[in-house]
Amino acid sequence: MSEKKMSSSRRHHLKSLILSIAFNWIQQEKKDLVVTKENHMAEACPRPSLSGDQATLMETCRKINALIDKVDEERYDMLMKVGKADKEIEDLKIKVIDLAGVKKPALKKVRMSADAMLKALLGSKHTVNMELRAGLKPVNKEVKEEPAEAVGDWRKNIEDKADRKKMFESS
Repeated sequence: MSEKKMSSSRRHHLKSLILSIAFNWIQQEKKDLVVTKENHMAEACPRPSLSGDQATLMETCRKINALIDKVDEERYDMLMKVGKADKEIEDLKIKVIDLAGVKKPALKKVRMSADAMLKALLGSKHTVNMELRAGLKPVNKEVKEEPAEAVGDWRKNIEDKADRKKMFESS
């Protein structure tokens, strides 16, 4: 639990080392890719010999066209495989969402009487009246009366204060 913090200079030094190693790896990968491409091109598409008469050139053109057709077929096959894989991925994403379950949105409060709710659910079959207040007994509430002086005319208060002011001024 007692982990020592690394100083910023040490962290910066390690980060620069990691970045330099990664940069070297990327450069080496690029070189390897170029070499691999050159080897593949030399193997798959040898340079045609353009020396000779018209018959040999026609034969060379036929071979090149056959190679182009073969490459187009492979490209088409690859496109179909990628399309199938994409469709499969989309189907699996949908299955994952279905398995995870759809989150239900929060329901909004709707003010509706019981009669309206039953009518909405049952339609025209609803004949029962759900008026709940009809069966209640009336209740008398006792109202507390506040003294009338607490709620008075504001003009009267001002006149009383004016009289007090006169009292102090006359003294």
